[in-house]
Amino acid sequence: MDEMPEISLPWPEPGDVPQPEPLQAEPDIDFATDFDDQVPALPDGKKIRVGSDMTLVFPDTGAEFELQDEFVDRFRELSTIAELSDDEDNLAQLSARARQDADLLDRLLRNYGYYDGYVLRSVGNGTNGDGSSSENPEVRFDIVPGTQYRFGAIDLGALPQAPDYEALRKSFEIWPGDPVLADKIVQENFDLDQALGETGYPFATIGNPSLLIDHARQEGDLTLPVKPGGRYRFGSVVSGNPDFLSSKHLQRIARFDPGDIYKRSDEMDLRRAILATGLVSSVTISRRETRPPAPGQDGEVALDIELAKAPLRTIAGTIGYGSGEGVRIEGSWEHRNLFPPEGALRVRGIAGTKEQLAGVTFRRNNWRGRDKILTVDAYATNIDRDAYEAHTVSLLATYERVSTLLFQKPLTWSVGLEVIATDEREASVQGVNTPRATYFVAALPMRAMIDTSDSLLDPTRGFRLGGRISPEISSQGGSQSTYARTQIDATYYQPMGEKVVIAARTRVGSILGTGLGNIAPSRRFYAGGGGSVRGYGYQKIGPRDDVGDPNGGRSLVEFSLEARIRTGMFGGALSVVPFIDAGNVDRSTTPSFSDMRFGAGLGVRYNTGFGPIRLDVATPLNPRSGDNPIAVYIGLGQAF
Repeated sequence: MDEMPEISLPWPEPGDVPQPEPLQAEPDIDFATDFDDQVPALPDGKKIRVGSDMTLVFPDTGAEFELQDEFVDRFRELSTIAELSDDEDNLAQLSARARQDADLLDRLLRNYGYYDGYVLRSVGNGTNGDGSSSENPEVRFDIVPGTQYRFGAIDLGALPQAPDYEALRKSFEIWPGDPVLADKIVQENFDLDQALGETGYPFATIGNPSLLIDHARQEGDLTLPVKPGGRYRFGSVVSGNPDFLSSKHLQRIARFDPGDIYKRSDEMDLRRAILATGLVSSVTISRRETRPPAPGQDGEVALDIELAKAPLRTIAGTIGYGSGEGVRIEGSWEHRNLFPPEGALRVRGIAGTKEQLAGVTFRRNNWRGRDKILTVDAYATNIDRDAYEAHTVSLLATYERVSTLLFQKPLTWSVGLEVIATDEREASVQGVNTPRATYFVAALPMRAMIDTSDSLLDPTRGFRLGGRISPEISSQGGSQSTYARTQIDATYYQPMGEKVVIAARTRVGSILGTGLGNIAPSRRFYAGGGGSVRGYGYQKIGPRDDVGDPNGGRSLVEFSLEARIRTGMFGGALSVVPFIDAGNVDRSTTPSFSDMRFGAGLGVRYNTGFGPIRLDVATPLNPRSGDNPIAVYIGLGQAF
């Protein structure tokens, strides 16, 4: 680099430098070091402590600060000092954060309509409980809100041109003279948009609101540019891929009919219903005007639906082991839309040490109505359990209205027809096989359930009450019997505070109309296991033969009680569940309580967001010979 040239300046003489005038202290200001005296010009008022090193002071002027508690809570959540405060803060750090919080308080005042308010901050040493000075720095904000501004003129654009302007105006609950609250503007903007969407305005638009503050009038004039766009009714639903999901089928699953007043919620509901079929990966719905509004007549809007197909074929498999069921391997192949619309074909098989099965199922979803399913299931199975052996061929057809994870319903039902041919024999006696018997059974299974619970997989409140009845005709060895299998299930869920839910269950069943010997072993009642009385083996409760194997009965009773306690561990996902179960099976048609079996244990639940994973460990409290001391159960969802 080049050398710098020499620079010289003449040094001023002492008399040439102007001297500033000394500042005179204001007589009304006391520069005391005590924290509470740093802003003596303001009258003392209501002090609110916010954290260990900050105080808000609202002067006691007699004028009420509306929503003061909400104001303070909001400041506490957003405060930089409250977020970053610790015991090692020095005066410079606290002073820098205090400037940010003063700006925050100023914005909050305007948010609540106090446009003439101001905030004074002071930072210094605080005071101890005995009044002495503390070495820890503290900040004090003196807040003078002033007068709360009110709404003046309110301009809602073209909204008065809407046919039902009066009802729409009532949905926007801001009127001249109301306090100017920024949150209220946002909320009422949302309410008006929702009202427009639910009363027939599919093309309505709402622009950004503007607020003109007039300090002379202490009012704010609000302008909200609203364009209703005319009122419409639903027209047709038009599928973009009619060979895949036809327009007729989409109209069937919609919750509206052509001619109904347009509702945005109905449109969104249709979109969710299409996604819930599992056949599409995305849905785009476009509104198209097919008839413009005319004086005294609503317009008509069609919904054009574009669908993106999802993968339709699924191969699934599971493998497991249970002490009462042995090794069990299950596999299936499914095409969910082989017979459009929503006609699925599923082929499945089970290979296990105690069960083998081959079956094919046809299922038509949303058949003849929303969430109504037609199912035809044909299968052949071989079962070898402690209670009985059975070689069975069955054909079952059902029509049902079901609840789904997206659409839980207060009432579900099912009706069906079942035809069974089964060759069975009860458990062997002292190693000697009992004679086999062939049964031909025709049944009309029906069920209904009322559900007021708040979740399908993890309910915390409400109840479920369900009933089943299956009139059946059974033919065996030339003799014919008629009977009815009946069952009632009830569950109840009651929260006890924020972390505990008490859940209770009962089940009562009875087979009426014939003797036990006329009922195929596979159609009798059994109890015991993870979905029944925990602590006992699968189907191990009830009447037994001479060697201790269960042989079922004509009546059933079960009870369960458990407490689902959230621990707060793993982000609140882990719960512990102490429980007690009881149950019995009897040969008579009337449930018996004289030989009840009790089981108790402890479980854990891990909430995955989709549903809890369940692990229960139980022991029988009054076991019989042959009952194991410990039983373990694993599953998805709560036990009931």
